[in-house]
Amino acid sequence: MLSSRFSILAVAASLALAASSVSAYSNRVFLIRHGEKPSDDDQTGLSAQGMQRSQCLRNVFGKGSGYNIGYIITQDYKSDGSRNRPYQTVLPLSQDLGLTIDHHCDRDDADCAKDSIKNFASSSGADILLCWEHKALSDISKALGDKFDYPSDHFNYIYEIQNKKLTGNSPYSENCPGLDN
Repeated sequence: MLSSRFSILAVAASLALAASSVSAYSNRVFLIRHGEKPSDDDQTGLSAQGMQRSQCLRNVFGKGSGYNIGYIITQDYKSDGSRNRPYQTVLPLSQDLGLTIDHHCDRDDADCAKDSIKNFASSSGADILLCWEHKALSDISKALGDKFDYPSDHFNYIYEIQNKKLTGNSPYSENCPGLDN
């Protein structure tokens, strides 16, 4: 009888542990696309509009904005400078907030992004900003619990995921003056 009670308790503890490992976190996660790129399809850098957007994000997500960004993650960039637009897009904001940009995940590794977000979320209630290439954002959103496709002709959308679901107002515009109508 005692051993069966112990077995039941062990099973209950295992189930509780399993449930906690898949539970949703309440942090808000904001997914954005990198700033505009040069029209000559250069694989490095931002265009003048992209640089303007990176400055605008300082107001959109910065101190006093209503967001509480505590973690910024972008895809990793190559040593030749390619794939660096997401990093360049959020660099001014990260400097204003005194945050280091986490860029250790490969562009195509949605699970790495999800795990990094989950690890931060388990230790902080702050908001999370993810900036990536638009094609990979659908895989990341799916890994976070609610899939969407970021349109290829927009650079201004903010998608918000909380508790594994897109919020009712997603997507909404960054409303950068001179860039977003």
